[in-house]
Amino acid sequence: MDLTEIKKIVKLMDDHGLSQFQYEKEDFNLKLKKGVDIDEIQSLLGSLGSAPAPVAPIAAPAAPAAPAAESAAPEPVGEEVSSPMVGTFYRKSSPESPNFVEVGDAVSEGQTLCIIEAMKVMNEIKAEKSGTIAQVCVDDGNSVQFGDALFRLQ
Repeated sequence: MDLTEIKKIVKLMDDHGLSQFQYEKEDFNLKLKKGVDIDEIQSLLGSLGSAPAPVAPIAAPAAPAAPAAESAAPEPVGEEVSSPMVGTFYRKSSPESPNFVEVGDAVSEGQTLCIIEAMKVMNEIKAEKSGTIAQVCVDDGNSVQFGDALFRLQ
């Protein structure tokens, strides 16, 4: 495998929102990861627990995160609509179109809530039950993984 093939794989990963790729063949093994390595962060956080001095500077920037915790407080309210696939989340059918739903909108069973693009295919995500949109959990254009919360319905 040469550098141009690896570059093609990285481009495909970008195009399809993949964060990990692994290829094995007899005496060859290629493993690519993008973004944050959760295992590495957890091991670093575990080592910070024994050193109190570095914890203080980290705690200070965490204070602005308190509003995020407050916005997370309403999250348990309502039933979660989760992503059935990996892809890119879109709130509208085209850039000129209005969003399918907004917070406070009443939705009925079978109504389109959003689109998830996976492998250049646009997949409409429909409401499985009627309710009111209590929260939109993902920003337009962001990548989602299987099981990520998309909306909360009341």
